[in-house]
Amino acid sequence: MWKCLASSWFLIGCLLLSAPGASAAPPKPTETRLIVLPKKAHPRLRYGAERLLAALQAAGYKASITEQDKVSGKSNQIVVGRATDALLTQAATTYHATPGAASGREGFTITSADKNTVLVSGTDNSGVLYGCLELAEQVKAQGKIEEKLSVKEQPEMVMRGACIGIQKPYYLPGRTVYEYPYTPEVFPWLYDKALWVKYLDMLADNRMNSLYLWNGHPFASLVRLKDYPYAVEVDDATFKKNEEMYRFLTEEADKRGIWVIQMFYNIIVSKPFAEHHNIKTQDRARPIVPLIADYTRKSIAAFVEKYPNVGLMVALGEAMEGVGQDDVDWFNKTIIPGVLDGLKASGQTELPPIVLRAHDTDAPRVINAALPLYKNLYTEAKFNGEALTTYTPRGSWAELHRTLSGMNSVHIENVHILANLEPFRYGSADFIQKSVQAMHSIYGANGLHLYPQASYWDWPYTADKAPERLLQIDRDWMWYKAWSRYAWKANRPRPAEVNYWGQQLGEQFGTTVEAGKQVLEAYEQAGEIEPKLLRRYGITDGNRQTLTLGMLMGQLINPKRYGLFTLLYESEAPEGEMIIEYAEKEAKGQKHIGETPPQVADEVQAHGKAAVAAIERAAPSVTKNQAEFARIKNDMYCQAVLADFYAEKVRAALQVLRYKYSKNVTDLEAAVPALEGSVQHWQKMVDLTKNTYLYANSMQTAQRKIPMRGVDATYITWAEMLPVYQRELTNLRHSIDSLKAVKALPASQKLVVLRNAPVTLLTKAGTYSVAAGQPVFADTTTQITALAPELAGLKGVRLNAAQQRKNGTELRFTTTKPVQVLVGYFNKKSSRYLPAPQLEIDASANDYGQADVKIANGLVVAGQPAVNVHAYTFKAGTHTLNLSRGACLILGFADASQPLRTYNAGLGGGGEQAKEIDWLFE
Repeated sequence: MWKCLASSWFLIGCLLLSAPGASAAPPKPTETRLIVLPKKAHPRLRYGAERLLAALQAAGYKASITEQDKVSGKSNQIVVGRATDALLTQAATTYHATPGAASGREGFTITSADKNTVLVSGTDNSGVLYGCLELAEQVKAQGKIEEKLSVKEQPEMVMRGACIGIQKPYYLPGRTVYEYPYTPEVFPWLYDKALWVKYLDMLADNRMNSLYLWNGHPFASLVRLKDYPYAVEVDDATFKKNEEMYRFLTEEADKRGIWVIQMFYNIIVSKPFAEHHNIKTQDRARPIVPLIADYTRKSIAAFVEKYPNVGLMVALGEAMEGVGQDDVDWFNKTIIPGVLDGLKASGQTELPPIVLRAHDTDAPRVINAALPLYKNLYTEAKFNGEALTTYTPRGSWAELHRTLSGMNSVHIENVHILANLEPFRYGSADFIQKSVQAMHSIYGANGLHLYPQASYWDWPYTADKAPERLLQIDRDWMWYKAWSRYAWKANRPRPAEVNYWGQQLGEQFGTTVEAGKQVLEAYEQAGEIEPKLLRRYGITDGNRQTLTLGMLMGQLINPKRYGLFTLLYESEAPEGEMIIEYAEKEAKGQKHIGETPPQVADEVQAHGKAAVAAIERAAPSVTKNQAEFARIKNDMYCQAVLADFYAEKVRAALQVLRYKYSKNVTDLEAAVPALEGSVQHWQKMVDLTKNTYLYANSMQTAQRKIPMRGVDATYITWAEMLPVYQRELTNLRHSIDSLKAVKALPASQKLVVLRNAPVTLLTKAGTYSVAAGQPVFADTTTQITALAPELAGLKGVRLNAAQQRKNGTELRFTTTKPVQVLVGYFNKKSSRYLPAPQLEIDASANDYGQADVKIANGLVVAGQPAVNVHAYTFKAGTHTLNLSRGACLILGFADASQPLRTYNAGLGGGGEQAKEIDWLFE
């Protein structure tokens, strides 16, 4: 009987070896392997050995694990440990192994030796772990241990990590941006240990060594301070859950070689702390005060002391006034001392990583001052802003990255938010590989910090409308795998990579490698669409724009009205032209440069067609995960239609801009068919998404501005945008009829003088009537020389400009009805002037509806730059408006019920922009 069984196994093995696509026969069921670890092995070694054990057993081996001081000299051993461990050095001698020179940090070697033995040797504990995982992967792929192994690897990037936002798509009651205590009610998934294990295993499989948790002020959910017991934000039962959860997380992460790096914003304090001291939880204009510094330092110290294997990521910008000495002082006199206090109290000697986020701060200045105080420092900056636009970054943004990379710290590239990609799947291995190569070659960086591909604010779920909510780590497996693969090693030959991903995708969908390559082709064609669209047509690289919800005609033909973020074009795109630049050159007969709007319109449509064709070629052979394949297929159609929508709308925009210069109505008439086509394509988008997606964007607050202001989860679907685009078409037709019939006064020229609202000013300051010849500051004689007629007669507040520059502006007032406070910002970047609200760097920049310019170039003050007018809206009550340092104008209080039209008054050198023709669509 046993002979028959043995013969059967032999025949099965022969058949498997001869079968098409079979790479190797499984081992005989009697084959054994003993995994040998050193005595008292580090948890990372045990974890790696357990993962290797599971792979061996799945392949048919009889495998087990033991810990020994010495090797036995027996056959069929897998000896695992650091290169410097006595067990490994003895094994190399006993089994005549020649693993070669040791690899660098986190490196490993896998070497075959005598007696059917394999040595897995790591430079450090993480290197041993990665060696075990690599051998396990090979066993899984080949079905056995290869006979002659000689592998030597180490990662190229020092820090490789992903992030999770412990945040929500909406604000919690009574709170503002980033303020989310850790509670089971708000974050039930945070306490799901099985989900954490799954996620951490994914990070380990992808050789990531850091996990970033993003939150505004996490400490009040995790530590209790002796001096500030009232600062805790959660009840006792939740606090205990948080302690237990966080300890579990950090210990599980540590055994996978992963640092848990807690991110926090500065300066934010807990709500109970703020209420106890009668202050705001966050106030960008607030200077550093000893009370808050002491509270923050002690919070950090307690956190570092209490939890093992934790680092910190520090955001000095957004909740703290931008660039200046305060940033340097806060980092070096509060943050770093807090970490050192915690280390001293716990007796730890290993310096945890401190990552300085180079957002809205002078990071080189801060790091230079910090390096003498702390050695394990890193910097982090956004790769393409809050989007993915190019793998050839340039300009001033590239220069900042190169400066940070050249310092005595490691610079990390942050692939952030991806506001132009969500909610559709992204799997362009080619674009991702080229991006990582650019991180090295253009930016000089040596680390990766990866955001989720979509739905960051809705972790752990995706936006897909499915019978059960899909998890991001399941849906977007390829996103994580691709970025981490190239962070480990960027320069992999392209043909081999096409084969690799063809195999991965073929296995995912139960099809051939060739069909898998077609799925890859679809991903890579579609993967060019959103990057090209945003970098050539967009308003911003930030998440205030949701690219996949489209854009208004006014945003295409007059982007400056919407707070155009020029860095998008100057640094995060190849050299080329915006729509308005292209149109002006066409009108003047000038030569075009680089990537042009019509070129991109043609290219994205071609990419869309190619993506659809490729996914259709793959479809017939799919046998596994068919529901997910159907969703990928639908995504390809969605992106193709999105490309068609933008291409037609941009062609219409160029015709409208042609009219701007020609004043020939036939140019406007030529725009109508293209605009009609774009609306028809949008109807297709509605049809493709109405049963497949819950929303387009996961940030559903007033910070979202483009194409429409998103308040309370409005304008988050394609169906909501359809009437807006239909109305634009109708308005254009009516405008054309009006222009052909009579010389009607455009809506942009209708005058409504603003009414003063009854307000009681509580700030001690003088007032004046806004008019030509009036001085605007209390400490100078500088006068108004020109103003938009709507502003005439408003009651302005005359402040001291020198005090504004030194201390900022505080305006206290009481009102019995809603009002708009009109603030004039000087249109020049200088430390002398208050910077205008900018959502790219300040998440609170639209809390009062102040982000957009209402009247551009609306006022001229002698000897000063032109003034743009913004409006802050307040309800009835007593209020304090705090503004950061820099001179500005308080032009008065207007009745909030009175509409304030948005336009360019063209004063102070802005006359050309006053010719804008947005009114055609309004």
